[in-house]
Amino acid sequence: MSAPVRQASRRRSLIRLLEPLDRVASECTRILSTGHSHFENDGENYMIPRFLYIGRPGGGEMMRVGIFATIHGDEPEGAVALARLLDNLARRPELGEGFGIFIYPLCNPTGFEDGTRTSRSGLDLNREFWKNSAQPEVRFLESEINTHGFHGIVTLHSDDTSDGLYGFVRGAVLSEYLLEPALREANRFLPRNRRSVIDGFVSREGIIHQGYPGMLQSAPGSVRSPFEITLETPQKAPLDRQVSALVSSLETILTEYRRLQSIAQNI
Repeated sequence: MSAPVRQASRRRSLIRLLEPLDRVASECTRILSTGHSHFENDGENYMIPRFLYIGRPGGGEMMRVGIFATIHGDEPEGAVALARLLDNLARRPELGEGFGIFIYPLCNPTGFEDGTRTSRSGLDLNREFWKNSAQPEVRFLESEINTHGFHGIVTLHSDDTSDGLYGFVRGAVLSEYLLEPALREANRFLPRNRRSVIDGFVSREGIIHQGYPGMLQSAPGSVRSPFEITLETPQKAPLDRQVSALVSSLETILTEYRRLQSIAQNI
């Protein structure tokens, strides 16, 4: 059977998804739309947008954090949350003090447009990292991770099989010390998934220390070991609660990381 023809009129709007982020960036001088990666698919041009929030100086090295969303095209909840996060940073600059926050709200534009987990190539991009992938989205994001040497990497997902919040941690031991308070804060909006096995992985109180090969993460063998967190919301929950849970988690991660770095500098 031949593949069904995609109807352009049924595609989800990239412009509509990004409009709230573009609006906040146009209104706040600390938020820059710093350029995009462009690529072609079936004769059509696509881009991966990138926003940069430059916080007020915090007295030390700028702490660089990369936040990535919609690597699965049917999980746009993270992009909506990032628009709210940017708006909060614009209104409450103390949240981002000392940080350079690199935001990638739409890592899989063709998948989002089609409403599919995979990109239009048919590949799950979140299994393609650091495998010499030819996928342009993956190549661009790998370049960003290598170029900016992030102190932390956070990826946002939603899981239609989970009844609660959970997360993956990798890298520095610091990761778990950031994820636990983040999940605790997000618990004001959604319950935590406390099952002993989640998505096939052993979990303790919603925290998983393993992960899938090819997930979006820092390069194997990186000199700098960033904290790495993947946040998962239950996709069947109301969108506003998912967004509130993700934003509260992200703000907690930023606050706790700043606090821990301040303690380390004073030891």
